[in-house]
Amino acid sequence: MNPLGFRRLVSPALRATVAAVSACAVAFVALVAAPAGAAAAPSSASRFYISGAGFGHGIGMSQYGAAGFAQHGFTYQQILSHYYAATTLGEVNPNHNVTVLLHEGAASFRGALHIKGSTITLSPRTNYGVLPAGSNLKLISHGRTVGTFAAPLTVTGNGTPLTLVGQGRYLGAFVFRPATRGGVMTINAVGLDNYVRGVVAAEMPASWPAQALDAQAVAARTYAITAGVVAADFDVYDDTRSQMYEGVNAETPASNAAVAATSGQVVEYDGAPVVTYFFASSGGYTESVQNVWYGIAPEAWLHGEPDPYDDSYNNPYYRWSDPYNVGTAARKLRKYYVGTFEGLNVLQTGVSPRVVRAQVVGSSGSGTVTGAQLQSLFGTLSTYMSFSTLTENATQTSTPVEASTAPVATSTPTTTATTPTTATPTTVSTTPAPSPTTTTSTPPPTGGTGLAAATAQTANATAPASTTSSSDISINGTVYPVQQGAAVVAQLKAAGGWTNVGSAEVTSSGTYVIPVPSTGIYRVAYAGINGPNISVP
Repeated sequence: MNPLGFRRLVSPALRATVAAVSACAVAFVALVAAPAGAAAAPSSASRFYISGAGFGHGIGMSQYGAAGFAQHGFTYQQILSHYYAATTLGEVNPNHNVTVLLHEGAASFRGALHIKGSTITLSPRTNYGVLPAGSNLKLISHGRTVGTFAAPLTVTGNGTPLTLVGQGRYLGAFVFRPATRGGVMTINAVGLDNYVRGVVAAEMPASWPAQALDAQAVAARTYAITAGVVAADFDVYDDTRSQMYEGVNAETPASNAAVAATSGQVVEYDGAPVVTYFFASSGGYTESVQNVWYGIAPEAWLHGEPDPYDDSYNNPYYRWSDPYNVGTAARKLRKYYVGTFEGLNVLQTGVSPRVVRAQVVGSSGSGTVTGAQLQSLFGTLSTYMSFSTLTENATQTSTPVEASTAPVATSTPTTTATTPTTATPTTVSTTPAPSPTTTTSTPPPTGGTGLAAATAQTANATAPASTTSSSDISINGTVYPVQQGAAVVAQLKAAGGWTNVGSAEVTSSGTYVIPVPSTGIYRVAYAGINGPNISVP
């Protein structure tokens, strides 16, 4: 399971890429601009944006969503029935034994009194070490051998916690076994409810509402007995491979109260306990299990559902964005396309907008990739993703103006995109355009990335004998996916923030051209994304 705060949000380093000026633009600059003084070189940039939501696999209970439900007055029974459809609550023995792998390697402990099957009495204040001795285990203290024992070696106390030196305190017993890769496996054998006491506050903040903690306790207890034995010698790991377990160190009065209030309770479907997956944040919609872990059959209680309160408690994972240099994205996806990378189209999503399959498009061939593969390649927090690409070119040219009475032939540069209109300048926030902050059951649009050549201005002209010049400046480029008629807004950086200075509609080919009034630092805003900064010198 994914614990809250287990991983920081990180974004790739932003690096600007400079696009080559098209041949026709070079010719135009040389022919027209040069006589009046060389024009400034265009500035260019492109970015591949992954816009995403949530943190974790998306199956079962969202922890932020559960907290939001509790905050809005729902009971833990109602919370569990929402995330695990058509289930009821049953009961199991709260003392059922659970074995947890705590550590592999050197082993040192204290707090034990007894060795199972031996008459040797241990001192609870003494540190003991455990070493492999072939198929046996050697117990040492202060450099002396206490004894050699057949594996497994089990030590217990008198009901007080045992200490695994360097890691923490745990109820129950320590079971030591030789590790296959050398060293010793340290396993905690502990009663089910005592195990859950070490899970709840390790998985969910103890300051959250009691009903959310209760729901977490039931989900953790059920998962422990239904997830299946992960190895021959133990049931579960103590980390996100199973669920976070920190023993006595994790216990708080609030989380222990949740375990006590739900003692022995588990989630059942059709009269039997079922696997209760949970995770940090859904982004507003959970997912059906078969759409995340391929090859697994659908399960009635693990079906994607709207998650209306997942944005509670200032959830930092509710919406996120990872921007990449287009070249970096192309390299990460290189084995999935042939030729030049052109974009990424989503072919299939689950019940939620999580990507199931996508197409990586190349100029000479395309391939498919799964959402899980994309998550691994880009290191995203979930497969709830959409993709956009922005290219920007800031072009400044000098248009010749006749300054003599001699007849001359000139032609005005034309663009390949629809002529934009200029908006009245308004000051906007320096904060990038935010992603939606309210949850909806309607999935946001999915898309891909495609790279088209930026619009270039071209012209043929006969230079007059004498000219002056006037400056024509535009921001032009492409967007993907194409939303024909959608607005691209040019913004100029000013002392008070960013000011809107012009806009244009996207053409059917994804191009745009926006005249701008002056030199300066610009960016474009499109579909909730702010492009990289570019300069017009």
